Amino acid sequence: MTTAPSIQAVKDYFLNLQASICKTLEEIDGDAIFSVENIETNGGGLSRPRVIDNGPHIERGAVQFTHSVGDSLPPAASGRNPHLAGRGFQAAAISMIMHPRNPYAPTFHANLRFFLIDNEHWHFGGGFDLTPYYPFAEDVLHWHRVAESACAPFSPDLYSRLKKWCDEYFYLSHRQEPRGVGGLFFDDWREGGFEASFDLTRSIGDRILDAYVPILERRKDTAYGERETEFQLYRRGRYAEFNLAIDRGTRYGIQSGRRIESVLASMPPRAIWKYNWQPEAGSPEAVLYDEYLKSRDWLSELA
Repeated sequence: MTTAPSIQAVKDYFLNLQASICKTLEEIDGDAIFSVENIETNGGGLSRPRVIDNGPHIERGAVQFTHSVGDSLPPAASGRNPHLAGRGFQAAAISMIMHPRNPYAPTFHANLRFFLIDNEHWHFGGGFDLTPYYPFAEDVLHWHRVAESACAPFSPDLYSRLKKWCDEYFYLSHRQEPRGVGGLFFDDWREGGFEASFDLTRSIGDRILDAYVPILERRKDTAYGERETEFQLYRRGRYAEFNLAIDRGTRYGIQSGRRIESVLASMPPRAIWKYNWQPEAGSPEAVLYDEYLKSRDWLSELA
């Protein structure tokens, strides 16, 4: 028997995941706590943004839940499916970003979403990706091993499919460089029906902390100085460029009329741009460009 799509089940999962991730990250930071807001939106929707700022280990973090109800899909959500334009919808989503204070700890991003359109068409999407500044092979290998484990119960080639999709999506075409070292990405996902697609979404969501926490714990107390911070801020500029120029989620949030403070909470609290800057050959900063900002088979090359 085919399971009918249930937006309530998805909402419940996303809200529980939000609470779990915020609790764990507060414990790791040790000082700062996430804000809590409940904002009712048009048509009976709910926005629950949670933001942490200026902690000893997390300089800025956001874990945002939204349940949106609308009469017409925004262009960012219907551009790939023009036949769905102009139709009423509900959407549930959780999105998160962590900008650690320590330059040796990478930024990470994850989001999961579900659209139910006219109570007829539905699809899932999301994933997670890692953006290091001073990368470590063991961290990148761990990240991709967890990503692979999230896909393993479903099909032998699923990890490679979603990794390739991630590499292609998180790419700054105007810079001709990846945003980071990738992870998983999927969109318009309906494979196997609702329950199988929801299982994949939960499998990825349940591994977000497994993927990131060990890396953050390893790097958050590493000694660093002004040079490392300046490079971190420079590379954060790339992150801001991607969010503002490319990311469909940011465009969707703006087009759907969500509160702009919530939409842009994922932006780094500080960033800098330098004109025509290039890393010195052989420097620690050059390692990022020479070895990591490229699509690679991380599991076989780093194992």
